[in-house]
Amino acid sequence: MRQQILQIHPADNVIVALQDVPKGTLAGGVTALRDVPAKHKLTTTFIPQNGDVIMYGVLVGQAKEDLPPGELISTANVRHASGNFGVRAERKTDWQAPDVSAWEGRSFLGYHRSDGRVGTGNYWIILPLVFCENRNVQLLHETLTKGLGYHKGNPYESLLQEMLHGEKHVSQAETASSRPFPQITGIKLLTHTMGCGCTKDDARTLCGILAGYVTHPNVAGATVLSLGCQNAQVAMLREEIEKRSPGYDRPLVILEQQQEGTEKMLMEQAMRQTFDGLAKANAQERKPAPLSKLIVGMECGGSDGFSGISANPAVGKVADRIVALGGSVILSEFPELCGVEQELSDRCVNTELAEKYTGLMKTYAARAEAVGSGFDSNPSAGNIRDGLITDAIKSAGAARKGGSSPVTDVIDYPGWVQRPGLALLCTPGSDVESTTAEVGAGANMVLFTTGLGTPTGNPVTPVLKLSTNSRLAAKMPDIIDLDTGPVINGDETLDQAADRIMELLISSASGHYTAKAQLLEQDDFIPWKRGVSL
Repeated sequence: MRQQILQIHPADNVIVALQDVPKGTLAGGVTALRDVPAKHKLTTTFIPQNGDVIMYGVLVGQAKEDLPPGELISTANVRHASGNFGVRAERKTDWQAPDVSAWEGRSFLGYHRSDGRVGTGNYWIILPLVFCENRNVQLLHETLTKGLGYHKGNPYESLLQEMLHGEKHVSQAETASSRPFPQITGIKLLTHTMGCGCTKDDARTLCGILAGYVTHPNVAGATVLSLGCQNAQVAMLREEIEKRSPGYDRPLVILEQQQEGTEKMLMEQAMRQTFDGLAKANAQERKPAPLSKLIVGMECGGSDGFSGISANPAVGKVADRIVALGGSVILSEFPELCGVEQELSDRCVNTELAEKYTGLMKTYAARAEAVGSGFDSNPSAGNIRDGLITDAIKSAGAARKGGSSPVTDVIDYPGWVQRPGLALLCTPGSDVESTTAEVGAGANMVLFTTGLGTPTGNPVTPVLKLSTNSRLAAKMPDIIDLDTGPVINGDETLDQAADRIMELLISSASGHYTAKAQLLEQDDFIPWKRGVSL
């Protein structure tokens, strides 16, 4: 018989319903006092008013009223709460690395860059340095993708033609035979609403994240269009590029409209120089690379009450394997690390990193509180409906994506990965802003867990979507790449799920598997304007 409930940590005083638990059912040694929907939690002991609610072994809330054993916890009877944290002199970096003997001889096929990094794709990107150039970069992108065979066409155009004329419309993608630049994975557009009308710090931050994409290992070359008079200057962008990749040697086209003259002159130069750059970048070919060259971003969105017990810990096991193999892992979304700060601080390899991490967390929280909000506002309506009723509950489950290895780096946005191991990257909890930042920091693959379903992707890095439950995988197969629901059903262990994720990760990194987000052209790109975004 399928298990009804799960106690995640021995110290917990709440248990998770793995399936609907009807009122009056004996579950986990207590009788349910009301119907408990799957993914929600019920108390195992009496919790007095203002008493602590413990889950994952940490403080995740406080009771608003007396809670008897078997009570369903909700926003009506539990408020957000999390423990205090700081920097301890003692480091807790002892780590039992997983056995990776099965993976040590494995490799993926990637694009080797002169700076030593390896790409899982070979994209050309087109981007504006300021929002004034959005129309021009869109026009350039449309012209090149259609003319060079990368434009897939709107999948609903054929439906409209059937409705209008009773016949199917044949898209360009269906008639395209071959591309002149077969080693170019795609031509991607990155537009934004920034670059001017902002502070100098905002301009520098924007140039930093754009430089992260220009120098990204998955990027073969780039075209940047600037107006000329904006705060985000070309010189600033070049400085940020040099920081990330000294002696940057990939094709790079940078043009300013106010120097070129008319739009026609600008666009003709952009077309000719980009075409020449594409021809040079096309010389790259996939070659074997060790798994230590993987930089994997760990992300979640549309989380549910199963996220912290299926997909997230399975991804955490993958994270530990990547680290053990010499690769890099990025754990971000700082508002969703609320409640586990002390554990992560203790896992930092030195006190300097711990101080940097705790300082960033406290500053972020203070800024949110200063505008009348706080990390407790992070859970969305969908999160709450599916059992994540406090930010600390959501965060304790979300943090499991990072595995258990020591923290080797703490990166402030828009910084980048510079050493192997587990890095903490300061970003919002917002899916797209965080994914954008992880890729800007160098992630050449992203593992994205979801319980409710979200189509988020990225222009240059494969975003593999992992469902926390099998119902979602069956309902939204167009966005889900792998289902970890068998863990909930008791048909698979976390290690077995991690094995499947590893195989998918290697296949996608080699270009053998195309992520669902890539098939849908879900090219989401939203730079974070440093402010209160939860």
